Amino acid sequence: MGANSRKKVLVCCGTGCLANNSLEIYTGLKSKVLAASVAVSVEPIIKATGCNGFCEKGPIVKIMPDDISYYKVKPADVDEIFEKSIMADEVIDRLLYVDVATGKKVQSQNDNDFYKKQMKLALRNIGEIDPADIDDYIERLGYQALNKVLFAMTPAEVISEVVESGLRGRGGAGFPTGRKWKQCAGYDSFPKYVVCNGDEGDPGAFMDRSIMEGDPNSIIEGMLIAGYAIQSEMGYIYIRDEYSLAIKNLDIAITKAKERGFLGQNILGSGFNFDIQIVRGGGAFVCGESTALMASIEGNVGEPRAKYVRSVEKGLWGQPTILNNVETWANIPLIINNGSEWFRGIGTKGSTGTKVFSLVGKVKNTGLVEVPMGIPLRELIFGIGGGVIGNKKFKAVQSGGPSGGCIPESLLDLKVDFDTLAEAGSMMGSGGMIIMDERTCMVDVARYYVNFLAEESCGKCVPCREGLKRMLEILNDICNGEGQLGDIETLEEICSMTSEAALCGLGKSAPNPVVSTLKYFRDEYIAHIVDKKCPAGICKELTTFYIDQELCIGCGKCKRNCPAMAIEGEAKAFHTLDMQKCIKCGNCIDTCKFNAVKVGEEAI
Repeated sequence: MGANSRKKVLVCCGTGCLANNSLEIYTGLKSKVLAASVAVSVEPIIKATGCNGFCEKGPIVKIMPDDISYYKVKPADVDEIFEKSIMADEVIDRLLYVDVATGKKVQSQNDNDFYKKQMKLALRNIGEIDPADIDDYIERLGYQALNKVLFAMTPAEVISEVVESGLRGRGGAGFPTGRKWKQCAGYDSFPKYVVCNGDEGDPGAFMDRSIMEGDPNSIIEGMLIAGYAIQSEMGYIYIRDEYSLAIKNLDIAITKAKERGFLGQNILGSGFNFDIQIVRGGGAFVCGESTALMASIEGNVGEPRAKYVRSVEKGLWGQPTILNNVETWANIPLIINNGSEWFRGIGTKGSTGTKVFSLVGKVKNTGLVEVPMGIPLRELIFGIGGGVIGNKKFKAVQSGGPSGGCIPESLLDLKVDFDTLAEAGSMMGSGGMIIMDERTCMVDVARYYVNFLAEESCGKCVPCREGLKRMLEILNDICNGEGQLGDIETLEEICSMTSEAALCGLGKSAPNPVVSTLKYFRDEYIAHIVDKKCPAGICKELTTFYIDQELCIGCGKCKRNCPAMAIEGEAKAFHTLDMQKCIKCGNCIDTCKFNAVKVGEEAI
């Protein structure tokens, strides 16, 4: 290490990496630095950061200013990293990222396809700062926007800037944020409240979680700006109780913000008062709905109410309230600092800015990505995501959470924005993207999401409570080989009724998984009902497997992975499968690299 250099080592300590012992890596590196007794002027700085995004390759260790990123780091690698890359300037090749397309090793994140095609706004600080250190946030222009609005802008000017930015709520519905603030500010009733929705309950979604864990001050600053704009003095952050690290880091951030004068009474000497309180949710999915969330904060059962009275007029305790999700709040300081015109120049005309997605499922590069609105699905899945695992055929992507829709391969060039996804029968939602391959049964997918929504329905209104229950019964029958002619029409009728008559957004959007799969994968429903077959080989009552003797080379992998010992055959000779023993787990077809295991009737 050069005499005038001081390295900074960033260790990802987001929830995913913590589960893979990243805290042990962080403490190990810190201990090594302390034991080395290096001069203070060159002593490496070791920081525990939030999620780096590339969850598939965690834990991640980044060394600056050398711009080296190491992936899948283990505690056993600590000594080598310290000696070679921290105390010296050597690169450890075996810990570098290997590019999926070229097979070449990549040293810098800027040269990594997963990162270089992103544009990080809401995620701008995550992986770069210690979320528990407010000075890290301040060094990256933190609380500069708050200072600007308090001493250089009127509340009306703040609202105008947010309106002009075109920012739409990132929690699901995509309602214009500035319009909501303007409406709330227009009501002359006090007190008013500012609420952050951190009750992220979608399967496969962890966007808000990562921001709360990795950059809590951006949320606090956004809420402060909104409080000033609508003349509110109290804010609430509603977080599901399972998010323990998010709660911990937000609590630390609130405490330190108060100590620095950014929260509390007479903020920065401006005369503006604002405080924030964390409220823990019990994990009910329906509490992600705005009015159910507010009922929960009030200490009542989390049930939605009819929307003929908007929350901006009568929300928490019957008072004017604005509610936005975590990602929306994280964008506010950027808009104030850089201006609405700058933000409007990113994305599309109707969907400005960027969007954070959790890219999960049957995709090679899983993790968090932030991209400009309007990016094609193909670029998101195959460019950043690296394509489908095992190079299997892409089948569909489910976007928007449990109430979203399934988009087929024929629409891979679809642009990802609020309006385009809605036209395709899906939705932006909070940003979950679940990739599915040829081994995914779309009828079973619809059943899974309807089952989830039926369990999470609060049961207050009949269309949602009974409609979902009946849809689930029909889907169960179809997957179990008991489907009947007319089931598809009955499903469509129930979907139409539920979407029209349900009380809240959960119920109204709940039919989307069924509607979209019927629209794009109707042939699979017909195969289940008429032919009594599951084309993907997932529904056990409708599935048989066989081994194509012309394609089988006798490698024995299917045999070794069969828990029922239903496969027989000698090495380098074709194998056979005994369907009398087969438990239809699908291990054989999933592990065969030669496409020799087939779904069909020719089993031996």
